[in-house]
Amino acid sequence: MKNLLVATTNPGKIAEISKFLKDLPFKIVSLKDVGISIDIKETGETYKENSKLKALFYAKLSSLPAISDDGGIEIMALGGAPGIKSRRWLGHHATDKELIEYMKKVTKELPDNNRTAYFKTVITLALPNGKYFQSTGKVKGEIARKPLLKLLKGYPYRSFFFIPAINKFYHESQLSKEEERLYNHRYKAIQKLKPKIQKYA
Repeated sequence: MKNLLVATTNPGKIAEISKFLKDLPFKIVSLKDVGISIDIKETGETYKENSKLKALFYAKLSSLPAISDDGGIEIMALGGAPGIKSRRWLGHHATDKELIEYMKKVTKELPDNNRTAYFKTVITLALPNGKYFQSTGKVKGEIARKPLLKLLKGYPYRSFFFIPAINKFYHESQLSKEEERLYNHRYKAIQKLKPKIQKYA
C-alpha cells in the first residue's frame, strides 16, 4: 500500500483529512510519522499560494505525494478578517484557548444584522516531481452570539460558527454524517480532489 502524506501539524486537520480519505487505498502518514520536524513559513498572500507552497515543499522533502490545505474563517463585518491569518490572528503561537477568548469579545461587538461568515479552504495534492493539483471548498454560516462550549482541538473557530440552514454549530459533535458531507468545506474540497489522488498519487 502506498503512503500519502498529510502535511500538517494540526491534529484536527490530520484526523479530519484522514477520515475523508479512508476509502482510498493509501496509508495516510503525518509529518511526525515520516520524521519531518521542519516548519515552512507561509509567505503566500492567498490560500492557494500557501497550500501549494506547503504541499510542494513537503512532497519534495519526503519523496511522497503530499496533501496540504490552507484556509480560514472570513467574517464579513470585519472585511473578511481574519482570513489567511486565522491561525495567526493573535500571533504565530496563539493557543486555541486564547483564540476562543478573543472570539468571545469579537462576537459581542458584531452587529446583529451582519454576522455572516465563511469557512474556506484550498487543498493541494503535490507530487515529488513538482506536479500539483488544487481544489477549493467553502461553507456559509454566521458567528453565534454565544459559543458552543465543547472545544474541538485544532479548530477554535468552530465553536462560534453556526449554520442556520440546519440550526446547528459547525462541529463534529453536532453534525450527522450526511450533514458533514453537505456542509464541511474540507470534505467538499477533498471530494473534488479524489480523482486526481487516485490517478496520480
